[in-house]
Amino acid sequence: MTQAIPKPVTFEEFVDWLPENTAVRYEFHNGSIVEMAQPIGEHEEVKGFLTIKLSAAIDRLNLPYIIPNQAIVRPLEKDSGYFPDVLVLNRANLVNETLWKKESIVSLGASIPLVIEVVSTNWRDDYYLKYADYVRVASRREEMGIAEYWIVDYAALGGRNFIGNPKQPTISVCNLVDGEYQISKFQECGV
Repeated sequence: MTQAIPKPVTFEEFVDWLPENTAVRYEFHNGSIVEMAQPIGEHEEVKGFLTIKLSAAIDRLNLPYIIPNQAIVRPLEKDSGYFPDVLVLNRANLVNETLWKKESIVSLGASIPLVIEVVSTNWRDDYYLKYADYVRVASRREEMGIAEYWIVDYAALGGRNFIGNPKQPTISVCNLVDGEYQISKFQECGV
């Protein structure tokens, strides 16, 4: 018996296919549509807390940033598209985003001062897949080079090589400094 291999779809086909007003969430990983698990309450609490604190700081500092509710981050020249848990956008650079006005899609690192992923059961996506796409060195055209990427592992779900042994809640902050990423890990900080 021969099993049919599903045909990968393009990013454009994924965006056209995305259902509206559904309780099911999807992302696009390397040509495949992936159904995302519904976040649990604690995950949403962490996400909400971060959004409130960042919004207050943006307002207090009068920064030209916004935090959209649902926007797709598409790494350049890749058939992937992610809905980050928290996404901070630089409004001044959105004029350079060709898909922003029509489809709420951003692809340029200059448009994204900060992206945050709150870790859930699919922790490998946040530590491996999204890390590779979000924080590659910005010197090459096909790579995003987002200025800052946080991985908030409040429930210590990630692998021991990421959060230590014994596992404990960890916030990993990846900062782009002089063309290279520096990773700082924060633990035991009331996550």
